Amino acid sequence: MRDIMNNLHTVQLIAPVAARTDNTAIVSSIIDLRDYDSVMLAINIGTNTDTDATFAVTLEHGDDSALSDTAAPATTDLVGTLALAGYAFGDDNETRKLGYIGIKRYLRMTITPTGNNSGNIFVSALAILGHPGNKPTANPPQ
Repeated sequence: MRDIMNNLHTVQLIAPVAARTDNTAIVSSIIDLRDYDSVMLAINIGTNTDTDATFAVTLEHGDDSALSDTAAPATTDLVGTLALAGYAFGDDNETRKLGYIGIKRYLRMTITPTGNNSGNIFVSALAILGHPGNKPTANPPQ
């Protein structure tokens, strides 16, 4: 009754890396939502040393595995908002979350820094997929 592990699957979206020091967009891997009826994107924010940077979050979805048919999901496809998923330089060591309830099979997230010109930024992200068609989910996740 209390088992959540066998009912969730995690997929790395943005790998933790050494500090990023510019405004290059951070584009996640594309995740396949097949066999899962829910997904939440979790953003893990590290200690950011830039004193005026902001970070906007966007999503793209589609039915092509390379997202050649990419489009921005409607706000009705989201649980939460892109604005609430975004963050600023003072949001050190926090997390953000965003749910997707759209019908497309593939999903990708982008985090775009602005004003990151004098410091280091750290961020990673996971997709947490739920309501699997087949249980238990694999451990370790594949």
